[in-house]
Amino acid sequence: QGPRRLNTTEKGKAGKIRLPREIFQSLSSQPVSVVVTVLNIQKLGMFKEVNQRAQVLDNTVVGITVGESGISGLQDPVQLTFAHRQLPPGITPQCVFWDPSKGTPFSGVGLGTGAVPGTHSHPPVPVAGQAGGWRSSGCVTQPGDKGTVCSCDHLTFFTLLLNPALDGSTAKALISVATAGCGVAMVFSIFTIAFCIFIRCRFRFEETVRINLGLHVNLVGSLFLLNLAFLLNSGLSGRTHPRTCRVLGGLTHYCLLCCFTWTALEGCQLYLLFVKVLGIYIHHYLAKLCLIGWGFPILVVGVAGVIGSYGEYSIQNTDHQVIAHLCWITSKHLLVHYITNCGYFGLIFLFNTAVFGVVTQKSCSLQGTGAVQGHRKPWKVALVAAGLFCLLGATWALAFLTYGISSAPVLYLSTILNSLQGIFIFLWLVILYYPKTKETTGSLSYIIRHDKTTTASQD
Repeated sequence: QGPRRLNTTEKGKAGKIRLPREIFQSLSSQPVSVVVTVLNIQKLGMFKEVNQRAQVLDNTVVGITVGESGISGLQDPVQLTFAHRQLPPGITPQCVFWDPSKGTPFSGVGLGTGAVPGTHSHPPVPVAGQAGGWRSSGCVTQPGDKGTVCSCDHLTFFTLLLNPALDGSTAKALISVATAGCGVAMVFSIFTIAFCIFIRCRFRFEETVRINLGLHVNLVGSLFLLNLAFLLNSGLSGRTHPRTCRVLGGLTHYCLLCCFTWTALEGCQLYLLFVKVLGIYIHHYLAKLCLIGWGFPILVVGVAGVIGSYGEYSIQNTDHQVIAHLCWITSKHLLVHYITNCGYFGLIFLFNTAVFGVVTQKSCSLQGTGAVQGHRKPWKVALVAAGLFCLLGATWALAFLTYGISSAPVLYLSTILNSLQGIFIFLWLVILYYPKTKETTGSLSYIIRHDKTTTASQD
């Protein structure tokens, strides 16, 4: 539509503009025109940034001019309220303005310098010479429930960019990093299992440490299966039969739940050792733990499979373009994901964090008394603590920080740490348990035995 004068203001979804008094105080006493230009860039074909990944809210750009002079460097900023519904998860709003000087020159049609702060702020005039692009300097973004407020220190053409948490190129790069990390982690998982079996058979450890090694073997085994399931998933999804995809989605979910369950069992074992230090004996203890660690996820996956939770899951960007396929829990059954994955792990992580706090407190108290100074150096004690934190699921907790965040470094960090968790556990176990031919069985074992002795003497 052409320019027209609005006599009424639409209520509800209408945006708002607040101009500070500072603008008019700097002008002369003569009347000046205040012009607000609302442009639909989809119809006009303007304001097209090269390689733009973010989406412009409602394809709308708002231009503000006061008089004939450019206005910039305002102490009291201009406030524009962009009204919109609640944004979907993973979308971050960003207030920006159009800068024709951004980018490289090209032989085509662009915007004249009338949109640049500090010069004349007229509506855009097609000229040749500059590509242009969006900038955010001088603008502050304040998201809200009913809209986003943009506070800027100048007058020009503004809009609200919706930045997706994941675009196509980032998704492909993350999948490549995760695939390489999972391949390396599988190799180290095999090394870890072989190492635990070797030292368990080679050296004569006490029963407590033998159980700990058995727990570590099962946890690393579940990580190996999860990495294998992910590699199969990323390689076969999108090209498999729907029934095969359902099976692969259920297998991936089962392996993930096994990792979570064995992480919880590691925390339970530490709780029994450090809190219930006396009178603990359970017949066929490790076999019963295996029944829980490998059996409980079967029940959960079985129920989820009966209600048809598994199938092809598509990851989309803000333009509803599919950027990745996975055989996983379908979009119609996301409640299953929130309960069985997010909720289940959340409870496990809270429990394991409390256990880690108890273990750290007891270790520090024993170090303070000088009980373990002759057996463990401070750096090894710190290594034990770091290994425990990883063993109890700290790297998985980082994945929750990626929810709704568009920062690529956080996504890469979460992907790398989770895919390389098997390497961390391998290095931790090697330093902790080997060689032990003449020593006692590690820092944790010594602390446990000393704690039992202390408790018995107090009783």
